[in-house]
Amino acid sequence: MGALPAYALLSLAAIALAGALFSLGYRDGTARQAILVSAAVAFVVQMGAFAVALPWARGGQAIAGWGIGAMISMGALVVYGFVVRATGMPASPALLSLATFLFVTELIEPPLLTR
Repeated sequence: MGALPAYALLSLAAIALAGALFSLGYRDGTARQAILVSAAVAFVVQMGAFAVALPWARGGQAIAGWGIGAMISMGALVVYGFVVRATGMPASPALLSLATFLFVTELIEPPLLTR
């Protein structure tokens, strides 16, 4: 299995686990919906960031690739904050879950980038 499909599967599992834990803490329907939206956003952002980082890593610059991916994730979190505010989504579950999903999936990246 290649690095990208492996990363996709591991990311889905990590996001699903973290999302389930968040859903235990936030029982409100709108909060759970915000967590689901954050999960989808995190998966799309991380897949894009990994796809950008992979050529850098294969070129011998894994740290640069990982750093670019981290900057993409941070930028997505900032933009998402404005979107959450504009749409009236519950900010705490939306932003906390997205930050967690991004962090957890960032931890999965390095071993797969250097594989």
